[in-house]
Amino acid sequence: MPDTRKILVTSALPYANGSIHLGHLVEYLQTDIWARFQKLRGHECYYVCADDTHGSPVMLRAESEGITPEQLIARVREEHLADFTGFHIAFDNYHSTHSPENQALATGMYKALVADDKITTRTIEQFYDPEKEMFLSDRFIKGECPKCHAQDQYGDACEVCGATYAPTELIKPFSALSGAKPVMKQSEHFFFKLGDCEAFLREWMAGDRLPVESRNKLEEWFEAGLKDWDISRDAPYFGFEIPDAPGKYFYVWLDAPVGYMASFKNLCDRTEGLDFDSFWSPDSEAELYHFIGKDILNFHALFWPATLHYAGYRTPTRLCVHGFLTVNGQKMSKSRGTFITASSYLKHLEPEYLRYYYAAKLNDKIEDIDLNLEDFVARVNSNLVGKYINIASRAAGFISKRFDGKLAAEMDTAGATLIRTLQAEAEAIAERYDNRQFSEAIRIIMALADEVNEYIAELEPWKMVKDEALLPEAHRVCTTAINAFRLLTLYLKPVLPVMSERVEAFLNIAPMVWSDAGTLLADHAINKYQHLAQRIESTQVDAMVEDNKQTLGDKPTESSPTRHAGHQQQEHPPIGETMSIDDFAKIDLRVARIVKAEHVEGADKLLQLTLDIGMETRNVFAGIKSAYAPEDLEGKLTVMVANLAPRKMRFGLSEGMVLAAGPGGKDLFILEPNEGAQPGMKIK
Repeated sequence: MPDTRKILVTSALPYANGSIHLGHLVEYLQTDIWARFQKLRGHECYYVCADDTHGSPVMLRAESEGITPEQLIARVREEHLADFTGFHIAFDNYHSTHSPENQALATGMYKALVADDKITTRTIEQFYDPEKEMFLSDRFIKGECPKCHAQDQYGDACEVCGATYAPTELIKPFSALSGAKPVMKQSEHFFFKLGDCEAFLREWMAGDRLPVESRNKLEEWFEAGLKDWDISRDAPYFGFEIPDAPGKYFYVWLDAPVGYMASFKNLCDRTEGLDFDSFWSPDSEAELYHFIGKDILNFHALFWPATLHYAGYRTPTRLCVHGFLTVNGQKMSKSRGTFITASSYLKHLEPEYLRYYYAAKLNDKIEDIDLNLEDFVARVNSNLVGKYINIASRAAGFISKRFDGKLAAEMDTAGATLIRTLQAEAEAIAERYDNRQFSEAIRIIMALADEVNEYIAELEPWKMVKDEALLPEAHRVCTTAINAFRLLTLYLKPVLPVMSERVEAFLNIAPMVWSDAGTLLADHAINKYQHLAQRIESTQVDAMVEDNKQTLGDKPTESSPTRHAGHQQQEHPPIGETMSIDDFAKIDLRVARIVKAEHVEGADKLLQLTLDIGMETRNVFAGIKSAYAPEDLEGKLTVMVANLAPRKMRFGLSEGMVLAAGPGGKDLFILEPNEGAQPGMKIK
C-alpha cells in the first residue's frame, strides 16, 4: 500500500449558460472515477468544481429573459447540480465563480501580479456597438469571411473555410447583438505579460506535467512568440470590477480558473482541520490535478501556471487532458437526436451504464472517444449484466435456499486458486486506475469475470445441489462465486458506486476500500439477493434519441441542408421527391426585415418575429432559438415564404415561414439577402 497522499482534483468549470450534455460528461465522469479510486486507496482526496458564471453571454441571456444575471446563474447552478448528482458525480464541493471567495482570491492575485510588474496597460482599438453601447468581443461580430467570402461568419474564424483572422478583417461587419454596423473605438485594456514568463513556462513544462502530444502542440505557441494576454473588459459586463479601475472588469478567463481555488477555499472554511495554504502554497506537498478538454489546453498550460507562479501560489502537478465525444462515429447532432442532454439520458437509462461504457473507452491519451449506441447496448448487456451481475445471480439463490443464507467456512481447491488469481490483479488494476487507463482496468476486470463464469459453468452447482452428498461441495463453490463477485465489485466500485452500495448491502458488509482485496468472506451471513441490473432494451435507446431529435418545423435536419423555420408541424416533401417548375413558381419568396424578435413563453424552440415585407407586417413563429437570441435578429434582412396559408398555433397565428439553412443547433443560419435588398422585394 503506497503512502497516503494529499490530492486536490478539479474538472473544468461548466459555463452557466447551457445544459450539461453527454459530451460534457466525459470529463466529469473521468474525474469522478479517478477521485473515487484515490479515496478507495485511502488517500486524502478532494474533488471540487464550480459554475463559471461571468461574461457577456450570461449578461445578455439574463437580459433577454428579463431576469438578473444572479437569478440566471442560481437557476442554472441547480440544473447543473441535478444533472451531476443524477450521474453520481460526488463533488466534495460545488461552488460558483460569482462568490466572495473568488472575488477576494482573483483580486489578490491581480494585485500580486501588479506588484511583480506582470501587468501592463495599453490603449487598443476595438469594435463598438453604438446601439447596445458596448464593446464587442470577436464572437459578437459577424460579417463576410475575408478569405472565402462566406456570409455570416464570426469575428475570429470562418466556420466554412477554417481561416482565422482579426475582426477588423471582416468584410461588411455587423454586430451579432443588434445588427448595427460597429464602429472602431479606443479603450484602455489591462494585459498579463505572458511573454515575460517563457523561461519559467519552459522549465515548468519540462517534467511530466503534460502529455507528450500536448507539449508538442504548445511548442507552436512558443515558436510564434508568447503574446500579452488581455485580462480586462469594459462595462457593461457581468463580473468583478478591477481594483482602482472604474468601469473595467476582469475578463472571465482570469477569474474562472481562480474558481478552482475559491471552491476549495469555501470547502476549507466549512471543514474543520482542512487548511487552504497546505494545498496552494508554493512549498505545498499536496498534489493538484486539473482534468480538462484539449480545447482549453493552451490556457491551462500557459496563462494559468504563469499567473499562479508569479502571484505566489503553487502550480498544477499535472494536466489530465482528454479528447471529445462523438456519437455513432459522428459529431453530436440535434437533428439525429445524438446531441443528448444529461437530463434526457436519465429519463430513459441507468446512469451507471454510461459510467461503465465511458470507463471502458477512456485512457490517458488525448483521443476522442465514440459512443456507439449499438455497441453501448451490447457491451452493457454482455459484459456488465451478462458477465459481472450474472455471477451473483447464479450463486446467491442457492446460498439463501439451501444453506440458510450463510457462506461456507472455506472454498474448494479450484475456487481458492481462482480467488488468489483475482486478488493478485488488485495492484495491476489499481495502477491502471491511477494512470487513468480506465479501459485497461475494465479489460482486466472483465477477463477475470470470464474466468469466474468458466469456473461456475464447469462445476455446475445447480446440479450439485440436487445430490445430498454433493451439497457441501456446492456450498463451497457458491461461496467462491460470491467472494469472486465481491472482489469484482470492489474493482468496479470507482465506476459503479451506487451498484456497489447495493452489493455491499446484499453481502451484509461495510463499505469496501481497496485494501479489502486481501480479505475474504467465510462463514458469513448474506442477505437475500435482489436483482441488481436490467438489460438495456434497444427501444429505450431509440426513445432517448427520438426525444432529443429535432422536429421538422423547429430545427433543421441533417438530411436537408435547407429547412423552413416556421410552422412547427408543417409537412415537407422527403428528399428525392420532385416538383414541377410550375409548382415551384407558385412559391412567393420575399425580402423581409425583422422589426422585432422575442421569446415565446412556454416554447423551448420558437422565437416570435415581426416581419416588415414592404406594404405590411407579418407575425411568424420560427424554430431558430437554438442559434439566435432575439437581439441577434432585430434589424436583419431575411427571406420568407409570403404566400403560405396562415397556421393557427398554440401561441398564436403564424403568417408565413422564414428560410434557414445549416446542420442544426447553433449551426443554423437564416437566409440573409445582400445589402441593397429592400423589404417586400420579390426573389426570383
